Amino acid sequence: MNRPVKLLSVGALTLDTILRLETLPTHQGKFIASDGVQIAAGMATSAACAARRLGAEVFLWASAGDDAIGDQLLAGIEAEGVDCSFVRRVQGARSALASILVDTHGERIIVPFYDPKAQADPQALPVADLSGFDAVLVDVRWPGAAALALTAARDAGRPAILDADTAPLEVLELLLPLASHIVASETAARIVCGHALDPETACADLASRTDAFVAVTGGAAGSWWHDRSSGCVRHIAAPKVKAVDTLAAGDIFHGAFAVGLAEAMPIEQALRFASAAAALKCQRFGGRLGAPNRDETLSMVAATWPA
Repeated sequence: MNRPVKLLSVGALTLDTILRLETLPTHQGKFIASDGVQIAAGMATSAACAARRLGAEVFLWASAGDDAIGDQLLAGIEAEGVDCSFVRRVQGARSALASILVDTHGERIIVPFYDPKAQADPQALPVADLSGFDAVLVDVRWPGAAALALTAARDAGRPAILDADTAPLEVLELLLPLASHIVASETAARIVCGHALDPETACADLASRTDAFVAVTGGAAGSWWHDRSSGCVRHIAAPKVKAVDTLAAGDIFHGAFAVGLAEAMPIEQALRFASAAAALKCQRFGGRLGAPNRDETLSMVAATWPA
């Protein structure tokens, strides 16, 4: 493909305040952070920024208030080269916020706030159809928009990718049948399957409920995907790294996977590409700011899975 692939990312846009602590608090009190950043982020937004760094042309469809925070959010994402012309500004609504604590092992606590007024269902897509895009990626934070985008992407014959993460069961049940590709966290898979399962079994269970491609991510343990040609669940190990900050690693994984699909990479190659990008991010503090560029990601792929 001579031109960069064109992606639409749909969902969360939040102002993240990320603070680094030695250990995560287990009781009330005051705690002094050793580092901190404030950035425009959110699942779909972080994925969009990652995809842009990997060479894609990316458009973000999200919803924000008409407040000063919304102005700050758009400025931050546009600075990454992501097109924000589809971002909806809702009069009288408050833009989304999130506070995140990250410990020295890279684990985190995330506390988001979404104004229901800003998250109201949209009436239509921001474009007439999605045939001009090579892939569409949605998260679970703006379900009305996600449903519209997934449906339109499949109608246009484009990959309709769902980042299935922690959400109410009714949201997951709304979106799962609309996707052509589902990449779920372990938590989301267990919410849908209704009982505690290991990732491999959860992947098989989830795949039995849909005709879509299904993968389940397990962080440092790697990812599992259902190979419909053989009927088996296959595993891809994650690159071995020392994690500094796992915040947004899943978002970077999804953004990279969307780029891989848009570029017509074979599924296993796209998953390796995504795993490498997520692993590189985990070595850097600052959430999505740690997303790697394309050369770094391809080097990690070559080092982890030599030909």
